[in-house]
This record gives sequence, C-alpha cells and structure tokens, in this order.
Amino acid sequence: MPIRLLLTCWLGALTTTAAAAQQAVAELAPDEANVVRVVRQVAPSVVSVRREGAFGSGVIIRRDGIIITNAHVVGDAAVVEIGLADGRDLRGTVLGRDPTVDVAVVRVTGRDLPTAPLADSDALQVGQTAIAIGNPLGLERTVTRGVVSAVNRSPRGFGLDGLIQTDAAISPGNSGGPLLDSRGRVIGINTVIIAAPGASGLGFAVPINLARDIAEQVIQTGQIRRAFLGIDYRDIDEAMAEQFGLPVREGIIVAVVGEGTPADRAGLRPGDIITRLDDTEITQGGDLRRAIRARRAGQTVRLGVLRPDGRRTIAVELGEMTLR
Repeated sequence: MPIRLLLTCWLGALTTTAAAAQQAVAELAPDEANVVRVVRQVAPSVVSVRREGAFGSGVIIRRDGIIITNAHVVGDAAVVEIGLADGRDLRGTVLGRDPTVDVAVVRVTGRDLPTAPLADSDALQVGQTAIAIGNPLGLERTVTRGVVSAVNRSPRGFGLDGLIQTDAAISPGNSGGPLLDSRGRVIGINTVIIAAPGASGLGFAVPINLARDIAEQVIQTGQIRRAFLGIDYRDIDEAMAEQFGLPVREGIIVAVVGEGTPADRAGLRPGDIITRLDDTEITQGGDLRRAIRARRAGQTVRLGVLRPDGRRTIAVELGEMTLR
C-alpha cells in the first residue's frame, strides 16, 4: 500500500475515533460531560512521584517542569522519580520543602509540558464541586468526585491548619495530587485523610494559594522563609481543662520553650496559656500557626497569656526560620 494511502487510512481512523468520543460525551448529562472535560484537560499534568519506600502524586504547574507535591511524599530525598502521563520517567530534583504545611517543589527537565491552571483558593465556596486526580495505591490518574465540605479546617493530630475538607475519595497515593474545581483549576494539593471507625469522606487538601506562595519563594530564592515563635504546645479541650482545673476551656498551653528562641527571650514559660495574638483569638494551635504565618520575621506581636497569678500581655519579636 502506498505510504500516502496508508497515512490517509490512519488519519481517517483517528478522525472517526475522535468523532465517536465527542458524540459519547455529548450524550452525557451536563455535569458528567463537564467532569469528563476536566479530566481530559488536567490528567496529562498529573504525575507519579516515587522514592524509596514511598509513592505519591504531583501536578505540573509550569511548562518548564515545576511540580508541586507534598513534603511527606518526597521526604528527605534530594532526587525523586517522576512518572509522566505519556509513559516517560524523569529525574526530579527537589528544590525545596516545607513540612510545616506539607508542600514540596520539584523540577524536571522538559519543555512545553502539560500544566494545570491554578484557582484562587481564597474564593472557595462550601458545597462547590471538587474533583481529585491522583495515584491511589499505584492506580495512576484515578478520578474521584465530591464537594468542598468545609474550608479552613485544622484536623487534630496532623499539625496542619487552614485545610480544605472534601468528601471526594482520597486514598494512600493520592497525596500530592490536585484537587480541582468544576473548571479544571487546581484549588488544593491533597494531603491527608482521617481513617477511623465510622469515619468516611474525610479528606483534606492544602489550599493552592499557600502552595503557590511556597513554590514562588523556592523558585525565586531557593529558600522558604518563615517567622517563628519557638514553642511546643498542646491544644486545650474540655477534658484537659477539667482534669487540670484550667481557667479556660480553649486556647493552647505551652509545653516547651526552646532555649534562645524569640519566646524564650520574651519570657514565655511552660504552663503559660496563650489565648490571643494581637487581635486574633487563639482557640487552638491552628489559630496560632495561621497568625504567625501571616507575619514576617522581625515583627513584634503581643500575646495574651494566662498564668496562675493572672492575665498579662507579652511582646515577642518573631524570629526567622529558613527551610530548603
């Protein structure tokens, strides 16, 4: 068969297949058709992230090979293996990670790579559609759908705050993959699930605005800079307050003050109960972490503190923590 005729046959077959696919989508309900469109648009930008002993997901956000994933997915590795949707495996260099918010930035060498558009996570509405794409248990580019169940969540026991909660099914291996809105824009980076008897549909994602801020810092400076206070603490709840006869039912109690830290220099001490930072009420650790993250190193904050001898205000000049 002449090559021109052979190529014409191939082109005709591909055209027929594409037309059939379009017809199949057209026959779906509008919301189903939209999910199909989103998956086709974004799935090529979803990658697998592999290192020894761990497997997760990631999403390409820049055509020159910048990938966002979770810090716990890359661990302490300097290099990870990135699997693209087209079957290629590439060497990924970890540019930076921030375990305090579970975000890492990886770069692969490439040009014109498929990317996912980013949304404004500050504009999220509870109840809007949420679509997760990732590699649960190694099943690459698995799609699940649900809604944004809540925003600004701080699930106890994870040390993370300000998270997006979703009932879109998330399983081990989804970590680092994108959570999308109905227009195919990334609203968050899937990070943790709560797996407990009687619990289902409790997945959480880091808001993309925070992840994007970290990526920009890493790309521009090679570092992540954070203001810090220098304490370890415990959340106060009803049971703790009752057991120890505390004067409040919420807030945080200082457990450890790091030697030489801003908190130490300011005179904070174990047993102090922090209830306020400037004008922000502190009801749990997530409130404190968000308040400090919104401030810069060198800035002075005023902490409302309870001690057995009464209330007082302690001024603290925040220090700087640099992550790479």
